[in-house]
Amino acid sequence: MKLFIVGTGPGNALHMSGRAQEVIASADTIAGYTTYIDLIRELVADKKIISTGMMKEIDRVEQAIDTAISGSSCALISGGDPGIYAMAGLVFELCEKRQIRIARPGSAFEDGEDILELEVVPGIPALAAGAALAGAPLTHDFAAVSLSDLLTKWETIEKRLSCAAMADFVIVLYNPKSKKRDWQLTRAQELILEHRSGDTPVAVVTGAMRENQTVSFSRLDEMDKADVGMQTVLFIGSSASVRYMDFLFTPRGYTKKYMD
Repeated sequence: MKLFIVGTGPGNALHMSGRAQEVIASADTIAGYTTYIDLIRELVADKKIISTGMMKEIDRVEQAIDTAISGSSCALISGGDPGIYAMAGLVFELCEKRQIRIARPGSAFEDGEDILELEVVPGIPALAAGAALAGAPLTHDFAAVSLSDLLTKWETIEKRLSCAAMADFVIVLYNPKSKKRDWQLTRAQELILEHRSGDTPVAVVTGAMRENQTVSFSRLDEMDKADVGMQTVLFIGSSASVRYMDFLFTPRGYTKKYMD
């Protein structure tokens, strides 16, 4: 009984690990969000597919677990990395809730034991793909915050934003805006401006490493005017971050320590 939780990165083979491609090729069944399945369609053409849309995450994971328990090896795919705002956590949560015995591949257990082997296969997360396109904004300490309040109370999100801004982290914003959420980015901007200069550089990356990829730059006091959506990741600089040419980077401190 084997269930693989696979990160497909931005969604093409060039930015997917060899292990991820190996697992997808060997699995009997592929489960995933419809959009992520479409991005790797050429890799799964001969597979049984479990595909569901948004808001069906629990159903999708339940089906993947049940498929693996039935004896058909299953690869549950997630865009980016499966452990960052994705499916890996839900798999463990549901296994615990259902009291399913799980183990890492290769773990020692008796023949005949009903144990589900779980392997999490990492992928390039959106913050890493976006940072590479922006330059090097995450070279020093950073915090990632999702502006989606679908699963997290907005009061909690506000607290996290304020604390990250106060601590002078580079801030990575996921899910800045959707059709039903059009005010959260402006509120996040207001909170961060309480602790950071308006001319703080901001990188705006949409569809990183995909066909719809765009990269642009703004300032914190103009961030709310940026063209953003659910595929956008924003990088808000710390007090040390620098906009140089068409890039944004955050010094780690090497030149200050060894060259000054």
